[in-house]
Amino acid sequence: MNRISVMKPWLGTAETDAVAEVIASGWVAQGPRTVAFEEAFAAHQQVDFAVATSSCTTALQLALLVAGVKAGDDVVVPSFSFVATANAPTYVGARPVFADVEELTGNVTAQTVRAVLTEKTTALIVVDQGGMPLDLQPLRALCDELGLVLIEDAACGAGSTYRGAPVGAGADVSAWSFHPRKLLTTGEGGMLTTNNMQWAKRARQLREHSMDVSAAERHNSTLAPAESYKEVGYNFRMTDLQAALGLVQLDKLDTMVARRRFLASRYQQAFANVPGLRCVTDPEYGTSNFQSFWIELGPQFGVDREGLLERLAEDGISARRGIMASHLQPAYAGHSGIVSPLPVTEHLTANTLILPLYHQLEEHEQDRVITSVLSNVLAATGGE
Repeated sequence: MNRISVMKPWLGTAETDAVAEVIASGWVAQGPRTVAFEEAFAAHQQVDFAVATSSCTTALQLALLVAGVKAGDDVVVPSFSFVATANAPTYVGARPVFADVEELTGNVTAQTVRAVLTEKTTALIVVDQGGMPLDLQPLRALCDELGLVLIEDAACGAGSTYRGAPVGAGADVSAWSFHPRKLLTTGEGGMLTTNNMQWAKRARQLREHSMDVSAAERHNSTLAPAESYKEVGYNFRMTDLQAALGLVQLDKLDTMVARRRFLASRYQQAFANVPGLRCVTDPEYGTSNFQSFWIELGPQFGVDREGLLERLAEDGISARRGIMASHLQPAYAGHSGIVSPLPVTEHLTANTLILPLYHQLEEHEQDRVITSVLSNVLAATGGE
């Protein structure tokens, strides 16, 4: 019996050809393909500027730096997120302060954020968890009221929408991931987007050691101009090899989203009447790309999360535990940013799991997953 993975990137000959073309050009580091990818991504996400980076984590770090977040500041983040969301403020010397989330989407709200604001809060990092769009307008109003910077960690969000527009467009600055677990992949890589020209300009310099002359300018000059370094910068660049992948993937994104939403609807229909099982669904204000399709298990389900994971594995199906609670990880044990109880976060991280969902997943393979989940329900409840 073939194993069904939880996720597979959708890669093919178009990506192979694009990378081969870059290799043949002789320019494989950050260069013209990176610029083309930035321009195409900015247009797709309906923002003015995009800055390619080595990862979403480095994009988040740059976002904090260009927004003026400094050592000693507090930055509100969800604990219910991959640990990189909390790590980014730590890298710049700020304190991540953990906010709880709502159960429906797994995202922070204006209410959960307001509950943990401190006198030192200067910014929020809000997350479209698993591709589920968060309700940005109330958070935008809160930030405007208090003069806070709104940063959107849209790592999982390419292809998701909020009130008819791409997620990320309404934040001051957003960060994106192109890791293979995401719909759009460049292997590793990320992107910063913003409508602030000065922030984009500084992010471009910071990602390239803060040189005031870009690599492209130096390469295109027979006599390269002298460069200077006005502040300590970083090596957070994307390569043209990655950008070539990204351009092909971006052309496929809408097709990927449509397929994933179709497969998500099949899960939702199959599990609609299962006691103690709740599927993640679109909120009323947006649509998800279903980067992760997660289910929540309650007492009526008859088996707990760990038990279902084991039974799925016995059937050759690779599922995953739900999103981590960063405040429960050893790196943040006893952390001073835990200023309020996080009951929903702790409930979701203990009772959710992620089912297989990817573009190439065939309906008969998905039916195996559905049958496995339902048969385990019958086994747990003593049914026939």
